[in-house]
Amino acid sequence: MVELKFCGLTRAADAACAVSLGAAYLGTIFAGGPRLRTASEARAIFDGVASAGSVQRVGVFGAQPASEITAIAVEAGLHVVQLHGESGPSLVEALRRSFSGEIWRVMRVRGAAHPGALRAAAAGVEGLVLDAHVDGQLGGTGVTLDWGTLAAALDAAGRPARLILAGGLTSANVGEAVRLVAPDVVDVSSGVESAPGIKDHDRMRAFFRAAQGREG
Repeated sequence: MVELKFCGLTRAADAACAVSLGAAYLGTIFAGGPRLRTASEARAIFDGVASAGSVQRVGVFGAQPASEITAIAVEAGLHVVQLHGESGPSLVEALRRSFSGEIWRVMRVRGAAHPGALRAAAAGVEGLVLDAHVDGQLGGTGVTLDWGTLAAALDAAGRPARLILAGGLTSANVGEAVRLVAPDVVDVSSGVESAPGIKDHDRMRAFFRAAQGREG
């Protein structure tokens, strides 16, 4: 069964709803935008569901140095850092020296994805997040990918260790995305919101059912 990541969390109640649905990952944003939280705010959100067993805490970062990412990761108690923007080998190597959790790299796809680019993006990290490229925005845009051509490119490139599919997912389309792309994780933020950063719990439940093929 595909795993779920609810991202852009700004409220403990939304994190609790995600955990009640069996989410594997909870995400908070440290890269700017309307869902931005400080490390202490993120820690408070996560600590509200601290007894949730194996749920993993993910922090989303932009163009930030390894020292800042590590400091935030420690204070927020992160298990995973998710890197947008320029996240080449030097940043990953620096994080390896100071952060013991997983590193995911985000590849923002514009048009058709190329197998070579997918292989390069997946190199040296535990997870590859595929999201739509929108100028001036790192994520949470509501823009979908072309799942058919993406699936073909992934088959040609070879699957990464963990494939996380983002980009405009909602309860109306996540079932088709899972069927076509077969990701390990589906990542949703704006698709279950009533306003930026404010999750709608009915939409979260509908998304969960659709992702698991239980629309009824």
